[in-house]
Amino acid sequence: MATFALSISHAGPRSFCLRPIRASSNGTGAGVPFSKPKSGGPAIMEIPLDKIRRPLMRTRANDPTKVKELMESIRLIGLQEPIDVLEVEGVYYGFSGCHRYEAHQRLGLPTIRCKVRRGTKETLRHHMR
Repeated sequence: MATFALSISHAGPRSFCLRPIRASSNGTGAGVPFSKPKSGGPAIMEIPLDKIRRPLMRTRANDPTKVKELMESIRLIGLQEPIDVLEVEGVYYGFSGCHRYEAHQRLGLPTIRCKVRRGTKETLRHHMR
């Protein structure tokens, strides 16, 4: 998906240019960081949907209207806000971004942009409570 930014110049009333920008690739660079973490902070990565475990998935149903709206938005402009995942010993766990995750699934996209934080098994147990 190509994404462009509109730059409006002050040189004249109708001066502008389009320049490409990088948005969610949703299908390329799986597992490759978009940005390096700052001193141990989260990394932004494209992760295959089938590599993300959703342990709380059955606790509530997603709003179908919200999922449909997100699908349209993602189709038009890409994912704007990554979902949060916790990486524990190489396994990714998703606890937020349920609607965005489902929208990606329903669109048939193989990956999703994630904000990845590393944690321990104790951190995972805390999230499961």
